[in-house]
Amino acid sequence: MKQFMDRDFLLTTDTARHLYHDVASTLPIIDYHCHVPPREIAEDRRCSNITELWLGGDHYKWRAIRSAGVPERYITGDASDYEKFRAYASVMPRLIGNPLYHWTHLELRRYFDCDFILSPETCDEIWKLTADALAKDEYSVKNIIRRSNVDVICTTDDPADTLEYHEAISKDDTFATKVYPAWRPDKGVNIEAAGFGDYIKKLGTAAGVDIVDLESLFEAYRRRFDFFAAHGCRVADHGFDIYPTFVEPDLYHADLIFKNALKSNGSVTDMHDVCLYKTEMMRFFGSEYVKRGWAMQIHFGVLRNPNSRMFARLGPDTGFDTIGDTVPMKTLAALCNYLDSNDALPRTLLYPIAPQQNAAVAALCGSFQTSGDGFPHMMQGSAWWFADTLDGMRTQMTTLASLSVFGEFLGMLTDSRSFTSYPRHEYFRRILCDIVGGWVESGLYPSGEEADKIVADISYYNAKKYFKF
Repeated sequence: MKQFMDRDFLLTTDTARHLYHDVASTLPIIDYHCHVPPREIAEDRRCSNITELWLGGDHYKWRAIRSAGVPERYITGDASDYEKFRAYASVMPRLIGNPLYHWTHLELRRYFDCDFILSPETCDEIWKLTADALAKDEYSVKNIIRRSNVDVICTTDDPADTLEYHEAISKDDTFATKVYPAWRPDKGVNIEAAGFGDYIKKLGTAAGVDIVDLESLFEAYRRRFDFFAAHGCRVADHGFDIYPTFVEPDLYHADLIFKNALKSNGSVTDMHDVCLYKTEMMRFFGSEYVKRGWAMQIHFGVLRNPNSRMFARLGPDTGFDTIGDTVPMKTLAALCNYLDSNDALPRTLLYPIAPQQNAAVAALCGSFQTSGDGFPHMMQGSAWWFADTLDGMRTQMTTLASLSVFGEFLGMLTDSRSFTSYPRHEYFRRILCDIVGGWVESGLYPSGEEADKIVADISYYNAKKYFKF
């Protein structure tokens, strides 16, 4: 029987152990999609206890605690920080098979040199041990990032954001990690959302443009593109929550739909109008990305806020979203074809949240590999959200390898709001090395420098080249 989470955790062959310990483990991290707040980096935030660090905004953990029947008071309610941590500790022994069990213990080991198993029995000792550590300067946000060996972080930023905290971070000569904004324009695309008109006013104020029609909207976005580019932005991210069918747009009707959405402040219910407008916006954004050399990410398939009672009580991003199937593959293929036909398909990463779409997405990417510029024009992104489990990562990687060029894969991202999520990259790299090591030792791939290079490229170098960091 193997010891729990020993040095060779998840590494089942000699080749896997070589690939991880000698190749992957020391490479820097490029976290090209996450949700950490740039303000907390700029201000070098300090957390006073483990609840602030771990449970303050981590809906992965909130969802797990709820799923054990713990009252909401101990999750997002008025319970003390200690009581909330004890609630998480009480759930931990029952999380067998959940990646949170591994991530939690990796974080204890990597940041606190603590090999205790979190449980109700160890709760108090871990609470005190971590509180003592967090009182030290070395546990400020910037120092946590430093010790995690993070080369690049791309945050998630609305086009109307001031980026003032990115400016402050860039002026700190003692902080080597590059923190770039990533363009996330969903609020200006989702005309079905209430408050759409209010948001467009905010965008217009940020850009210095009175937005009254589609032409002035495009002008506002171009100004914000220039502003983001001046702050190092080179990647965009789109969340497709509602996009059920492809409708080829035209400027006249897109402009009319936009003006009507301004008057009604959003909440457009006609799906034909919603899809026509969204496709026109994707054409506009895609053409700008192509001109500027930016890469585009599309995350799709999430069903947002199905629990209306808890949404009204707690708002979005609190652990109630789930797997949906809101973007059919024929719609995604039609969109890619339309963008490609209009010189508006940039280098693109596609992230399905539903594991059953892995093969379809990997195959679709092969239908649009037309750039010939030395990079794959389209690529499936890493297993994401509900799929970044042990089995989910294995399935995504082996499916991608069987249908595409695995050596070009861009590797892991945290997609996290937590500054101690970087061990997820270790988790991913160990799984990657075990997969490649297994292929080598099974005689499916030769041993040697090429296998080493594949692991190094997927862990770090591919993302560095692809995003031109």
